Formats: sequence, structure tokens, C-alpha cells
Amino acid sequence: MRLAVGATLLAAAFVRAEDAEAEPSPSTTSVAKSTFTPTSIKAPFFEQFTDDWDSRWKVSHAKKDDKSTEEEWAYVGTWSVEEPSVLKGIEGDKGLVLKDKAAHHAISAKFPKAVNNKDNTLVVQYEVKLQNGLECGGAYMKLLQDNAALHAEEFSNSSPYIIMFGPDKCGATNKVHFIFRHKNPKTGEYEEKHLKNPPMARIVKTTSLYTLIVKPDNSFEIKIDGESIRNGTLLEDFTPSVNPEKEIDDAEDKKPEDWVDEARIPDPEATKPEDWDEEAPFEIVDEEATKPEDWLEDEPSTIPDPEAEKPEDWDDEEDGDWVAPTVPNPKCDEVSGCGKWEPPMKKNPAYKGKWTAPYIDNPAYKGVWAPRKIPNPDYFEDKTPANFEPIGAIGFEIWTMQNDILFDNIYIGHSIEDAEKLKKETFDIKIAAEKAEEEASKPKVDEKPKSPSDLVFKDDPVLYIKEKVNLFIEIFQRDPVEAIKFVPEVAGGLGVIVVTVLAIIVSALFGGSSAAPSKEQLKAQADKAKKVTADAKDKAAEATTTGTEKAQAELNKRTTRSSAS
Repeated sequence: MRLAVGATLLAAAFVRAEDAEAEPSPSTTSVAKSTFTPTSIKAPFFEQFTDDWDSRWKVSHAKKDDKSTEEEWAYVGTWSVEEPSVLKGIEGDKGLVLKDKAAHHAISAKFPKAVNNKDNTLVVQYEVKLQNGLECGGAYMKLLQDNAALHAEEFSNSSPYIIMFGPDKCGATNKVHFIFRHKNPKTGEYEEKHLKNPPMARIVKTTSLYTLIVKPDNSFEIKIDGESIRNGTLLEDFTPSVNPEKEIDDAEDKKPEDWVDEARIPDPEATKPEDWDEEAPFEIVDEEATKPEDWLEDEPSTIPDPEAEKPEDWDDEEDGDWVAPTVPNPKCDEVSGCGKWEPPMKKNPAYKGKWTAPYIDNPAYKGVWAPRKIPNPDYFEDKTPANFEPIGAIGFEIWTMQNDILFDNIYIGHSIEDAEKLKKETFDIKIAAEKAEEEASKPKVDEKPKSPSDLVFKDDPVLYIKEKVNLFIEIFQRDPVEAIKFVPEVAGGLGVIVVTVLAIIVSALFGGSSAAPSKEQLKAQADKAKKVTADAKDKAAEATTTGTEKAQAELNKRTTRSSAS
């Protein structure tokens, strides 16, 4: 009777599990959210990814320029403009979303007019939402140099940029890039200048706001979520330095042969003391030591292994006389020692070692030699590196292992006040709703979630069966043997159902009696089904073990290759 009831509940749970999968789960939160409204803020370039976004943004079809490998990497990653799928903050608010894992992505937008910040403040601000986190990849932007050859469909990693700014993380590396390309006024060549101590990026699934401010006095400030994180100057906080040294070492200057650069030397007047014995040993026998009373001098430290047996295939004529291997004497473990006792060694108080003369200051010392300095022929002084060259476009050129990275509310302009106003109109509202939803989605303290393995049948029979069935179906789709092994109760229930259905069919086809089966017959059938299920479980476990070993062996043969931009 109990097996029949269990089978009935199991069948019902299957139906309920299928219904649960077919129906979309309702939202677990009810956080009030505002509706997206385009801002009235104006800037040389401003993007909220409204419906006409594709008239400004163009996906690149170029190939990545990578001289470190012979392989060619095409920008095959796709882009989409859509609302967030994780922790949506504002209804109807769309952003540019990077859609593919482990793919090279490139997209850019030309400015209506080149941005020239000569003698003006440059403000760069944008939102990043890491909907699936960030383990290895970038989410930074590039402000591209304005030139006639700037074609969006050819945008790649080799496209000349003026500023690179934004988060980047892979493994232990986690930083917010701020790199600018500086033009050497003498040679006309460009060189990347990297911020010496970049701040860490914020790896969260809520929206993060990154702001860069560069002023005409060469000072800069980096903000994250409106909080000032790093500040300094372009002249002092970047490597290589913007301006080279005025003087450099003379490569033709050589150290004089008579130059003395040894600051200390052995004292030439020192002599070895007469009582200094260089031959005295480091250790001597401890004459005061006495043999412990429990020392077993007649017992050997090792004995033949009493459990060892001569191998059956041992041939005395060919292999010689068999001798059992030795093992430590167990009697010696309980005393100070066994065998012949000898006094231990101790440090020799008369030991002095080899005599050497003490060191004194060298009277002929001239100091550390260094080549003389000469004027640097490549020297220049740029007092205004903040006067960047004109910026003609913005681009995202990214490789990442995580998809669904979203960018929004991109501001490129000159007004710190407008950037702050935009933050209040968009980010502040968005982050408040996102954090409220994130908090509401957390499990309550008094409602600790349980895994199917932690559930108890008597606590909630229907939930128990439902969760077990869902777990069985999920594992069964990947590996039936693993499903039988990890959820044997469901496998057993299925066995009972099958046996019961077969019994009914056989009875209907061949049974001549209309009488119901007796209680003893039902019990016998149940016991038989139980035994069949147990046998199936044992075979499944054996098959699983063998399969696991084979899979592990195969896995050990494999190698994987990853590449990053």
C-alpha cells in the first residue's frame, strides 16, 4: 500500500514538475521602478541608446592586428541594444550589450564634430553593467583620434586612439585603465602613457559609473559611482614620463682603471692570535653523557619482518637464498634506544673556525663610479600634455569571457556640472532600484533554502517528491546512470510504476479471474519490484564508477587553449 501511494505521489509530482517548467516563474520582487525618459542634457557626444542608435553606431568587420601570433582574429562578436536581464533599474532603459562569450567585439560611433579640449576640461563618463560578472575581459572604451582615415567598419585594435579608459580584469589583474597616447614634439612618434597606480574595478552585477576628468592644469580625477578614487597629474603619475630627462649618462665615458670602488677592505695590519686553533673540530664527544637505564644494548634496532613470506616464484638457485626484509624493532619504540650505545656529540666550546682579518674602511675609496652626465639630445618639455589631440569617435574593442556586458549613458564633453546632473537623473535612480531588488531577492534569514538532498519527506511530502523529481530529470538529461545513482528513490519509484503497469496489463490480457489480488500477493509483487530496483541501483553505481574513471582518464589527455586580446 505504501509503495502504491508513493508511486501515485511520484506520478503526480512528474505532472506538477512539467507544469512548473512550462509556466514562467513569477518575479520574486516587487520593487517600484521609474520609466525611462531621455534627458535634456547636451554634450559634444552623448548616448542613451534610443531607437535611432544604429544610425550612429557601426559594427566593425575588420580583422584584429596581432603580430604575436600567425592566427587571424575577426571581430565576430555580436552587439544588441536591449534592457538589462539582471537587476533592471529603470523600465524601458536600454543599453549597448556585448552578446558573445570568448569572442572579439568591436563597435564605434563617429562624433558629429571633433572634440577638442585644448585649454578646456575633458569629462568622460559612462555606465558599465556586468550582468554575468567579469572573470577575464575588458569593459573599457577608446576615444579615437580624429583623422580622415577613420572608418567605422575598419575599427580595430590598431586604430589610433587618444585615451583608453575603463575597467579590465583577468585573474589577479583588476584595474581601471587610464592610458593616453602622447605625441613626441621632436620625432612626431606616439607613446602610450599608463597611470602608475590605477584603481581597482568594481566587479558587481549592479550598474557602475566610471568618470574621468582631465583639467587644463594637467590634473586628473577618476571617480567610481560618483566617489573620487584617484587623482594626480599627467606630468608626475604616468609611466613612461611625459617629458624625458634633461641629462643622460654619457655612453662613451669609461671608469678609470685606478678607480677604487671598494668601500671596505681586510685590515692589512691584523694578525691571527697565537691561541687561535683553526684545527679545532666543530663538535666533540660529550664525555659527561651516560647511557640511559632503559637502553636495550642486546636488542638490534631492526629485525626481519615476521609477516614477510618468500614469494612463490622465488628460485633459490637463480635468485639466491631468500632473506626477509627488515623492519624497525618494535621493542625499541618503548625505550630510549637499542644496540650499542655511544655518547652523543656536542658543540665544541673551543671551536673558532678559519681566521680572517677584520674589515676596515678603505682609505683609497673614491665612491661609486657613475658615468658623467651630458645634455639629452632628445630632450623636450611639454608643459600642457592635457591638450590632447582632437578626438573624432568612440569605440569599444573588447575580448571577454563573459557576455551580456551593458554600456549606457555615455557622456563625452567639457562640463563637470552636466556630468553630475546626468548622474543624478540616471545612475542615482537606477542604482537605488537595482540595490533594492538585489536586497529583496536575497533569501530571508528564517527561510533558509534547502537543496533537494537536505529535504525530509515527512516535513513536506509534496515538495520532497517535486524537488527530487526535478533533480532526477535534470541529471537524467545529461547522464541517466548518474540520475539513478544520485536520486535512487525516484528511480525506485519509477520501477514500481513500471512493474505495477505491467502487472495490470498482464492481468487484463491473461487473467481469468475477476477477483482482486490478495494483500499477500500485493506484498510479494512489491518485494519483487524492490529487489529489481536494488539490483538496478547496484549495477548503475558500478557503471557510474567505471564511467567516471574512463571520463577522468580521457580528461587527463585533453589540453585546452585560451587566448586574450
